[in-house]
Amino acid sequence: MDGINKYNEFVALHKPQLESSAIPVHFWPALYRKLSTDTFDAGEALQLMLIDYDEDEEQNPAQDDDSPNPIFALAVASEKGIKFTDPQAIYLIDHAWTFRLNSARQQLEQYPQLGDRMSAITGVDLELPDRIERILRRLWKYCHAYSIGVEGLSDEERQPIWYVMDEVGSAVNHSDDPNFRLVPLFHMNSQTTYSVLFPIRNCEAGEQVTRDVVEYVSKDAPQRAALLLPWRDADLTDESFLQVEPRADYFTSGHIPETYPKENTDLVPVGSRCDPLKVFAEYEVVRKHLTSPEFILVNNEEEADVLWLTHHFKTFEEFSEQSPRKFINQFPFEYVITIKDLLSIVGRRAAKEHHNSLTLDTYPDWLPTTYNLSTELREFASYYQARAAKGLDNHWIIKPWNLARGLDTHITDNIKQIVRLPATGPKIAQKYIERPVLFKREELDEPVKFDIRYVILLKSVKPLRAYVHRKFFLRFANHPFSLDQFDDYEKHYTVMNYQEEAQLHHVKCVDFLGLWQEQYPDNAWTDLERRICSMLYEVLQCASQADPPCGLAPCAQSRALYAADIMLRWTDEDNKVMQPQLLEINWTPDCKRACDYYPDFFNDIFRLLFLDEENDETFRLLTPDQ
Repeated sequence: MDGINKYNEFVALHKPQLESSAIPVHFWPALYRKLSTDTFDAGEALQLMLIDYDEDEEQNPAQDDDSPNPIFALAVASEKGIKFTDPQAIYLIDHAWTFRLNSARQQLEQYPQLGDRMSAITGVDLELPDRIERILRRLWKYCHAYSIGVEGLSDEERQPIWYVMDEVGSAVNHSDDPNFRLVPLFHMNSQTTYSVLFPIRNCEAGEQVTRDVVEYVSKDAPQRAALLLPWRDADLTDESFLQVEPRADYFTSGHIPETYPKENTDLVPVGSRCDPLKVFAEYEVVRKHLTSPEFILVNNEEEADVLWLTHHFKTFEEFSEQSPRKFINQFPFEYVITIKDLLSIVGRRAAKEHHNSLTLDTYPDWLPTTYNLSTELREFASYYQARAAKGLDNHWIIKPWNLARGLDTHITDNIKQIVRLPATGPKIAQKYIERPVLFKREELDEPVKFDIRYVILLKSVKPLRAYVHRKFFLRFANHPFSLDQFDDYEKHYTVMNYQEEAQLHHVKCVDFLGLWQEQYPDNAWTDLERRICSMLYEVLQCASQADPPCGLAPCAQSRALYAADIMLRWTDEDNKVMQPQLLEINWTPDCKRACDYYPDFFNDIFRLLFLDEENDETFRLLTPDQ
């Protein structure tokens, strides 16, 4: 009776997993027993085999790191074969390596036995001097991922966990007509993740054990060939890589519904307000630094004239009806510029054509080529292969749509890695700037990457009226730039605020301008800033030209502050022509450093946004012709 109770407890704990993974009920008792006793008995029914390739055979995986061909196979060893109705025919697969991507290289270097085991699984020669690099390149045929979805965890703790199954699990190869399934299972009693292998049809002795590695995608899905690239080569260069703006429902998918005023309701004129404006601010930096006597901080939203919120506000139509005298620091549908995949769609509205047929550079030239890996994976793979055929650089930075601080962001030229990364959440692939304009830090021998942050102040959508703060902000990498070692965060990224051991290099705007003139006397910053401002106006214009939900909605009560992150790249072989590149636009950006540098930062901004006090020394009006 005790055994029955324990089995029932197991089922109660694991039923959601078992059902979502579609593990047939007749396997559950044996699975429970094997988990309870740590029984790994796949070797009694299955046999591991080394696949023999001729040394000079094309795409021999021992010779070609990019070969999709497998090293090992798994076959049915039992003379009687395996019946899918046999309740014992379910096998536990252990995980040989569990890791996060940013520490993978370090673990392989630190633990020689792990490196040896991964060499054996991936077929990399132990004696090769660059074997760790080769393991990491071949890894994408063998690794899988899961995330921990427990409430209360930070974004860092929720970062994807990747794993490589043991020799048995790693030898189960792909087939479009599989005879087995292989699914992960988290055993809650032992807090251990395994994989579970079981047949879905009868198998004869000697038959190879296979699975569909992308079983979640139908056989005729357009992205299937691209998803299978780690396991099966495919020439997709005949496919179109043109990008078409999606329908309106794409812009609302996954977002909380928003309302907006259907008419541009008149706001009470600022000049008629005699008393200081009452400000309710959720952002502590505003509460600390808004000291101008024209404003008074209050702790109650109801009595406030200005709401400066750090949570997303969605009910603008109701707000206009119920609180017509109030301001708010957000615009309806502003996520069309603050979410990375939507920003790229909005930015492409500025293009007269998709790309240059000779160079494959996409337009507008201020927007890095960006593909949505959820909806444009086939197009991306075609574009990648077209670039490869022309011998063009193919380094890409893969970013989640809605995470900041470089979380789950990776740089690679390996398409097999790129097509696997969306397994941990929706992502974009953005062309990595392989020839960035660099900056010489006097304490380093070689120059580093840097980016520029401009604060954007949006007062009106129709007509479009926006400003930039003339005091921009600089962020610098800590290690000299080179197009390698992409897991060296301090070489390839500039955001050091959230890296515990990273040093933050501070340079004020005015000091930077002097150093810039010394380093790049032929590239006046005034000219670059003019082009940057023209770019920012153009993207806001693109965002406001489409009706909601595909664009920003006008709202007389809305005022907003955004931060645009920008880099510069060389566009010519002689390194003479610089082109600004818009990387992203941030919502509720961290302004603490701005206030440390410029104590009146929020005083000036609030006067501009809410009192219409223009200050040409502090703000620059964005116009079509800067």
